[in-house]
Amino acid sequence: MRANATNSRPHGQGDVMFPTVSAVGRIVEPAQPYVYPFQSPQGVLVTHLVERIDKRCSLSSYNVVAEGGVDAAYPEPESIDAVLITGSRYSAYADDEWIVRLTTFTRRLLDEGRIRVIGVCFGHQIVARALGGQVARSPGEWELSVTKLELMDEGQNVFGSESLVEHLSNTPRCSPQPAFWRRLASPYQAMYVLRRFITVQGHPEFSPFMMSEMLQIRHQAGIIPEEPFRDAMARFSDAHDGVLIGRSFLRFLRE
Repeated sequence: MRANATNSRPHGQGDVMFPTVSAVGRIVEPAQPYVYPFQSPQGVLVTHLVERIDKRCSLSSYNVVAEGGVDAAYPEPESIDAVLITGSRYSAYADDEWIVRLTTFTRRLLDEGRIRVIGVCFGHQIVARALGGQVARSPGEWELSVTKLELMDEGQNVFGSESLVEHLSNTPRCSPQPAFWRRLASPYQAMYVLRRFITVQGHPEFSPFMMSEMLQIRHQAGIIPEEPFRDAMARFSDAHDGVLIGRSFLRFLRE
């Protein structure tokens, strides 16, 4: 990992968060969708998480959504060592041109095998889709706020814990197809293949404040119904394993 080869920068104007692609040494991302009052682009959140764990690391961000007069940007595969695809308000199962292009780009990286891929939430789903898995919305089922996930044996080995406590914010589910996938948690909350990819459905980069704001914004917009909203708000400030997950990502990059 060329930890000193990159820098970090937000994209867009004002407090709008655009989907981006980031690179560690270099890494890749899409981004948080909503206009938040605290102006924290997803790339900045991931940068803070990674640099909190290992100050030698830095990230470069690439905006992969061509909209609003902004052209999509991607790193040259020959110049990167790993990519991280982050969370987004967009649906990984949609056939928007930029989502199909991102899926194709991810598949290319996975096929070539040299560049390691990390996926978070939307990124987890894009990796699943790139590998031939099915990503679909789970009607009526919300996974929100701080949630404890029981890990399978291989998941315990990868994360060094019997369980993971994560910030979740989703309804889509991934159904894996290829036999070489290693499911780390149920129901398909994390995936891993040695020296190839590691993904999680949750948000290790989220803080309690960000989760609380996101829940309230989406509830007020009529996206999250009352009952799951109240349940999620009762847990948003609980302790979570974001740093533990981030350390697992770094171990993966050093395998």
